[in-house]
Amino acid sequence: MSTKHSKAAELFLKNADKAKWHDATFWSVRAKRDVQAHQLDEWEALRETASQIKKHTISHLDHYISQFAENAERNGVIVHFAKDADEFNSMVLNILNDHQVKKLVKSKSMLTEECEMNPYLEQHGIEVVETDLGERIIQLMHSKPSHIVMPAIHITQEEVGQLFEKELGSEPGNNDPTYLTYCARMSLRNEFVTAQAGMTGANFGVAATGDIVVCTNEGNADMSTSMPKLHIAAIGLEKIIPDYKSLAVFQRLLCRCGTGQPTTTFTSHFRKARPGAEMHVILVDNGRSDIIADADHWQSLKCIRCGACMNTCPVYRRSGGYSYTYFIPGPIGINLGMLRNKYVYHDNVSACSLCCSCDNVCPVKVNLSEQIYLWRQQLESFKRHSQEKKLMSQGMKIIFDRPALYQTALKFAPWANHLPRPLMYNQLNAWALAHEMPVFAKKSFHQLWKEGKVK
Repeated sequence: MSTKHSKAAELFLKNADKAKWHDATFWSVRAKRDVQAHQLDEWEALRETASQIKKHTISHLDHYISQFAENAERNGVIVHFAKDADEFNSMVLNILNDHQVKKLVKSKSMLTEECEMNPYLEQHGIEVVETDLGERIIQLMHSKPSHIVMPAIHITQEEVGQLFEKELGSEPGNNDPTYLTYCARMSLRNEFVTAQAGMTGANFGVAATGDIVVCTNEGNADMSTSMPKLHIAAIGLEKIIPDYKSLAVFQRLLCRCGTGQPTTTFTSHFRKARPGAEMHVILVDNGRSDIIADADHWQSLKCIRCGACMNTCPVYRRSGGYSYTYFIPGPIGINLGMLRNKYVYHDNVSACSLCCSCDNVCPVKVNLSEQIYLWRQQLESFKRHSQEKKLMSQGMKIIFDRPALYQTALKFAPWANHLPRPLMYNQLNAWALAHEMPVFAKKSFHQLWKEGKVK
C-alpha cells in the first residue's frame, strides 16, 4: 500500500544524482557529529545528564514556567501566554499594530512555522522578512524548509544563483557562494535598517534568570534585535530549562549534534530590552500540555531541535524533507506530526526502517524509534492501518505458529529461485518494485545446524 510519503519519495528519487548528493551531504554532517562526540570522554554522560534535566523540567514545568515569567517581568520584559497557534498569531499582530509596525525582520523559528505566522501577518498587511540565509532563500522561492537546522541545504548553489539573479539583481551566471552570500548580506542590511520590529525564536529559556538564549551562525538574531526598537521572542513551553548549569550541558550538545561544530558562532542572551526599546516574550502551548499527559509519547518534548535524527536517518537522507507531510520531517517530525493530528499525518510512520540510529545520536535520548513503533501498533485503533500488511501478518502468523508448515515452507523456498521473473517482479510484490529478490539458500539454517555445519 503506497502512502503519501512513499509516493513523494518516489518522485524525489527520480533525480538520482541529486538524491545521491542529498544522502551524502547529510551523512557528512552525521560524520562531523561523530568526530565531535569522540573528542569528549564525557559525551555519554552529557547525553544522560541532558536527558534527566529535560525529564525533570517537563515533569515540573508549571514551576519553571512561573519562575521564568516572574524573572523576565522583573527584568522589564512583557510576558504573554498563548494557548494555541491562533492566539499566538493574534498576539503578535496586536503587538505589531500597537507599535504601527509594517515590516518585521525575524531570525529562524520553527515555532512560527508551526503556527503559520508568516502568512497570517502578511494577510494583515505586515511584511515579514526572514534573515537566516537558508530561510531567506526558502522565502524567496516561496517554499518551505526541508530541514529544521539547514532549511535550504537541498538547494544547489546554481539554483541559488538563478534565484538571486531574479530576486536580488545579482550578476547573471555568478554562482560563487561567497558572492551570493555578499548579495544576501547587502540585501538584508537594508531590511534591518528599515524594519520597525524584530522577532527571534529561542533555543532555551532560562528560568532562574528570565532570559532567552538564541544560537546562530550568522548573527542575524543580533541584527534583528539591535536595529529595531521592538523585540518579540516566540518560545515553546518545552524550551524552558532550570538554570545556567543546565544551559552549559545543552550548549555543549546542541551544535555538535546539529552541525558538527564545537559551538555556534553566536550564542546570544536576551534578558531585557535595550534603553528606549521594548521586549516581549510569548510562551506558546499549542498542544504541548496534552503531550506531557501522553505516557507513551511525552519524551518528544525533550527534543532540542538539533536535527541529528534527520542527518542520520537512512529514510530521510534518501527521500528528502519534502516527502514528509508534516512540516518537520525525519524521526522527530513523524512523532510530532502524529501528536499534532494522527489522522492527517499517519502516513509518515511508514518512513522508518526502525534501525534505531536516531535514538543513538539524539543528544537528549528521545526514544524516537520506540515511539514510531508504538504509533504503528496503534494505527488499527483509529482505522489508518494497511489492510494489505495486516493480511500479510496474519499469513505469517499462521506459518510461524505451525512448525510443520514452517519447515515445509523452508524446504520448498529455494524453488522461488527458478520461477520466471514476471511471477516474482510485479505489482503484487512491493519489495521487488525497487529491489532484487534475495536468493534462497539450498539448505536452511536449521538444516545446517542439525548437520553441525554452524556453531
